[in-house]
Amino acid sequence: MRIAQVMTPDPIAVGPDASLATVKSLMEAWKFRRVLITEHGKLLGIVTDRDLREHNGYLESTKVTAAMRSNLITITPNHTAEDAARLMIDHKIGGLPVMEGESVVGIVTATDLLKAFVRVVTATEYIVDNRASERSNACHRVVPSSLLKPSGGG
Repeated sequence: MRIAQVMTPDPIAVGPDASLATVKSLMEAWKFRRVLITEHGKLLGIVTDRDLREHNGYLESTKVTAAMRSNLITITPNHTAEDAARLMIDHKIGGLPVMEGESVVGIVTATDLLKAFVRVVTATEYIVDNRASERSNACHRVVPSSLLKPSGGG
């Protein structure tokens, strides 16, 4: 499964002059835990809900540039969900900006990967159940009904 299939496209981003209070409001309104920082389409960093907690009490007066992480690990839309999961596990992070060249085209999070996992498991169960049902029906069609009845004595 490709990242393009599981990512959130066109994520909400703020500029470097935004305050952490603005970021917190966006996170609460949209129910997500990270916001990208961009300027003129270029990715500068990311601020997470954890970063906000570290600056609690100073959100209004603190610019995102003071709290953002700027040495980011990114991924492309053509990578696989497995690639993203490995990066997140290896670097102990919960989300990756998705880049095409220098442009941010999305974000993929651990939640996105879990949703994809649930879809795959559900689809797999459906396929397995249907194949089992088809095999059962095929057996009834192939085996003559006289052979399915118990024989009398022996």
